[in-house]
Amino acid sequence: MMRRIRLGAVAYLNARPLTWALDRSPELWRIRYDLPSVCASLLRARDIDLGLIPSIEYLHADDYRLVPGVGIGSRGPVASVALFARVPIEAVRRVALDTSSRTSVALLKILCRRRFGISPEFVPHGPQLAAMTRDVDAGLLIGDPALEADHAALGLRKIDLGAEWDAMTGLPFVYAAWTGRPGAVDEAGVRALQEAQDEGARASNAIAAEYGRGDAPATARAAAYLRDNVRYGLGPDETAGLQLFLDYAAELGLAPRRRVLEFFR
Repeated sequence: MMRRIRLGAVAYLNARPLTWALDRSPELWRIRYDLPSVCASLLRARDIDLGLIPSIEYLHADDYRLVPGVGIGSRGPVASVALFARVPIEAVRRVALDTSSRTSVALLKILCRRRFGISPEFVPHGPQLAAMTRDVDAGLLIGDPALEADHAALGLRKIDLGAEWDAMTGLPFVYAAWTGRPGAVDEAGVRALQEAQDEGARASNAIAAEYGRGDAPATARAAAYLRDNVRYGLGPDETAGLQLFLDYAAELGLAPRRRVLEFFR
């Protein structure tokens, strides 16, 4: 029998395919749902065994390992990680940051340096688009709030960070992955997490319906998002994209060290 494993997950739509099947096996998994940054803190404190944490957090511990083959990413537009700007990108001087995910913050800072050629001031802010863009040039928003934001009504342009990363590198971007310390999960657990991802990806229409809660337009948007924007898995291209992102982050001092990716066996 596989021991019951403590999981820290996020409640965003893009993470639901990874937890859809796991919720149906409470005898194997004890799952709590939090913001991505909270998941990372819980894993650091050893209050969970595995966390679906922002990928930048991999660099914050020497002994972290990734579950092979499982991750949340995109290749091209992701729709749910974006900079909403009142001015052209080259004129952006001050940016409000949704700090719910440190990966998205790091990605934006890398793109500002390497793609946009700007060095704006960054200020933290809660994820309310109208408020966060009132006194600055742009705001970073992630997750469901970014997906659902009516930016046009606010006179904002949406700059999709997944699309910008793809244009700059030609590689997928990995936002989050199951991460833990050696011994946190055995071979059977790894296989179960991989199978859960496969099952969740096949259930995208049911997950979209769950998300929409009877609202047909919301359900349709969620289904399109899961079908067209988010990619699940950690293949060779995703691994290369993740390693490049982590190297860029370390180079800019956004993480304490550089590390080669290591996986549970």
